[in-house]
Amino acid sequence: MPTPLLGRRPRRALQAAVLGVAMVLMSLGSAGPSIAQSDELDVDEVSHSKYIRSVANVPRQEAVDNDWHTDIAFWGNYAYQGSYGGVTIYDITQPHRPTVVGLVHCPGGQGDVSISPDGDLLFVSVDYPRTDDVCGSPPTSPANPTGWEGIRIFDVSDVGNPHYVTSVRTDCGSHTHTLVPGTGNDEIYLYISSYGPAPVFPHCQPPHDSISIIEVPLDNPADASVIAKPILFPDGGAPRTSGCHDITVFPEEDLAAGACMGEGILMDITDPADPYVITNITDANFAFYHSATFTNDAQRVVFTDELGGGVAATCNEAVGPHHGANAIYDIVGEGDDRELVFRSYYKIPRHQQSTENCVAHNGSLVPVKGRDIMVQAWYQGGVSVWEFTDPDNPVEIAYWERGPLSTDVLQVGGSWSAYWYNGFIYSSDMIKGLDVLKLTGLQGVPSANRIKFDLLNAQTQYRYAH
Repeated sequence: MPTPLLGRRPRRALQAAVLGVAMVLMSLGSAGPSIAQSDELDVDEVSHSKYIRSVANVPRQEAVDNDWHTDIAFWGNYAYQGSYGGVTIYDITQPHRPTVVGLVHCPGGQGDVSISPDGDLLFVSVDYPRTDDVCGSPPTSPANPTGWEGIRIFDVSDVGNPHYVTSVRTDCGSHTHTLVPGTGNDEIYLYISSYGPAPVFPHCQPPHDSISIIEVPLDNPADASVIAKPILFPDGGAPRTSGCHDITVFPEEDLAAGACMGEGILMDITDPADPYVITNITDANFAFYHSATFTNDAQRVVFTDELGGGVAATCNEAVGPHHGANAIYDIVGEGDDRELVFRSYYKIPRHQQSTENCVAHNGSLVPVKGRDIMVQAWYQGGVSVWEFTDPDNPVEIAYWERGPLSTDVLQVGGSWSAYWYNGFIYSSDMIKGLDVLKLTGLQGVPSANRIKFDLLNAQTQYRYAH
């Protein structure tokens, strides 16, 4: 969730996160580096462990060349990479040679993406207000009562010729969204996460203690609409909570984990149109609850802390191992009596330079039999593969990183999201495009290579079986 180039983001990008990192850095006696942007990037200085190697890179395409790459969704042999300027579609039939087969140039913020189970519909989050919902509309102020932000829906059944289906306005826009299957085969739902209300924002009013739920009828997606705005925090929530950043659902267990700024929550989603909070957790070491990942048995969850909003250098000795890290929790109890019990933190053990933005970010499970292993993006900290089968002693088992974009000033970049999909790791590098990595020689990986997915939206977790 980094803020883009100075002046491009009209509101709310780092309100909580930058305050959190500033307080931590001041308490540790460091002012931190200055942030700059440059048209010329230093040559990569790749370093990696012996168990991982790069097999391909596809640079940013011309249509989105000035826009940061962000999240990725997968369907069949296609990868859909979001960006601040639109979506790039790749054919990954040959992971060593990905090819660009489609482009959607449609600016509107970080472009969080997901794909429908049949591969026909692409959903894209817009959280920078535009003058209207069309792809060419210019940005506007969130105080503009006619401004628009929310979800755009595209038909990508012909990946080489995507077309715009409709849009749905949502309160405070859509910073991220989560695809939730319906109770039948006729509809799907989108949980919309957003935050940053203010009295002067007509479409983002305080206290914003809710999420928006969009229902998408699969036989007529143009009729998609907001059907509910469940209040998750009727008592106001934690002091820093004014919405959610991201939600991960585990449909087979009717369970969701929400990363909601000042707190992490578990939700019952038995009725996907009417979710409710079961329990919550707060942590004084967390600046900003950013995302969540369940284990394959849904008995444990990992929350990430995006200290500094993704634009700060927090992977160093001064900040330490418990800030800007992952927190591992056991899920204990049954039904509405479930609680979260803290086990430990995990942060990459490799200290990064003061010019490298680095913090815990988006990742997914590596489906190794009998073990809890996750691949995760850390911006310029690179891609980390780490194991938490022993939740009290998590350890990094492989890594790959490019090195700093600059050794003089902090330039924002690196891996935004890194996901395991059908035997390869796909990393969305904000500046350098799409990277494909391969784990080799690591114990247990052959069992993971046998797992083949038809679909991967990382925030919609399904149980895999060996």
